[in-house]
Amino acid sequence: MKILVINGSPAGKNSITLQTVLYIEQFFPRHSFEILHAAAMIRAYEKDFSKAAKAMEEADLILFCYPVYTFLAPAQLHRFIELMQESGVDLSGKYASQITTSKHFYDITAHRFIEDRCGDLSLKYIRGLSADMEDLLSEKGQEDALSWFRFLLFRMKEGLPEPSYSVPVRRQSVRASAAADTKKTKPWKAAIVCDLSDDADGALAAMIERFRNVLPLTSVVLRLDEFPFAGGCLGCFHCAADGTCVYKDGFDAWLRSSVQSCDAIVYAFSIRDHSMGTRFKLYDDRQFCNGHRTVTMGKPNAYLIHGDLSAEENLRTLIRARAEVGGNFLAGVADDTEDTDRKIDQAASLLAYALDHKTTMPADFYGVGGMKIFRDLIWQMQGLMKEDHRFYKEHGFYNDFPQKHRMKTAAMYLVGAMMTNEKLSKKLGGKMMEGMIMPYRKVIENAGKKRRKK
Repeated sequence: MKILVINGSPAGKNSITLQTVLYIEQFFPRHSFEILHAAAMIRAYEKDFSKAAKAMEEADLILFCYPVYTFLAPAQLHRFIELMQESGVDLSGKYASQITTSKHFYDITAHRFIEDRCGDLSLKYIRGLSADMEDLLSEKGQEDALSWFRFLLFRMKEGLPEPSYSVPVRRQSVRASAAADTKKTKPWKAAIVCDLSDDADGALAAMIERFRNVLPLTSVVLRLDEFPFAGGCLGCFHCAADGTCVYKDGFDAWLRSSVQSCDAIVYAFSIRDHSMGTRFKLYDDRQFCNGHRTVTMGKPNAYLIHGDLSAEENLRTLIRARAEVGGNFLAGVADDTEDTDRKIDQAASLLAYALDHKTTMPADFYGVGGMKIFRDLIWQMQGLMKEDHRFYKEHGFYNDFPQKHRMKTAAMYLVGAMMTNEKLSKKLGGKMMEGMIMPYRKVIENAGKKRRKK
């Protein structure tokens, strides 16, 4: 069987993810593995895609191999998949899967993105392998990789791809109408980060115009399609020490002075290939110059989206997860399929309210789970990621390490011992629940005192 590996890592041959493929290759000599360094050579493939197209036509299995970058695949791999689609190469009926390495920070949204793109290309998709970056260094990780590949071969042999998602009926866009310019009475400033490269009919521009007009604070439009990006994130860690990017295109300085200096950030884009498009992904990846620091924490976000967001489950998850992990109140998400004006006006109103009242929400699973993954990572890598470590210490991100709460752990041992003692357990009866709820009753009792003081 011919297996074509699409290496989506900017590190090319030095990709950690690629090592899993090379390891698997050692145990399956009957199959041929051909590797295309899609990310590292993206400029060359943009000029001539013919060799890549020929390799795909000859392959039985297309295996996407990449590190997870900011919820999804690297921007360079996004672009390569665009080239696959633009080339017109017929991949219908061929099998596809993926291998990723990460710290399991939203590997689910990255995998779903590739699965959706495989559906666009009429590929038969089989669930991929999501590995930790260090899994291959352990015997269990090695066996997991081989076990996954054996299962992949079995499913191909038996003709058992994943069930395809039903294609939702997409609703037509409703163009935003003009609105009178509201007086800018609020002392805040919002950055509207947008990509208008796919806005030939001006629908997204109309949404931005209405939003700015009804927003009672000043705003600035920052167009990613006009920024002179030198390239996508290389994952080189050059920025780990002082936050300076290896590229000299000025992105890191522009990001901090133009975007992060504002009080709120609004993202505006047209849905493309189940995501925000390659240009936005490039922007997201290059924000790694901030390391893993949630430097815009507390600044509310909003989204203006040209396209039917209701048909994009994974994109909705990604938008919510971005806000939760970043510590940003999500004021509103307006697409333009119905009630366009109302959605835009509501997002503007809620954004202004959030700024006025410093509105925040307790993090849910998306935020808590995501940040704990990074918390543990930065703690382990504090010698390299010094700025991240300093930021995490200053903001108390390490305070919820369970080993720090020794008294609570000891108390649970005591409660456990009492519960396993039959006589004590009967004697306590319902008093256990009364004891658990007692601290909460005190909070409620004190609430009245607080109110009277105010």
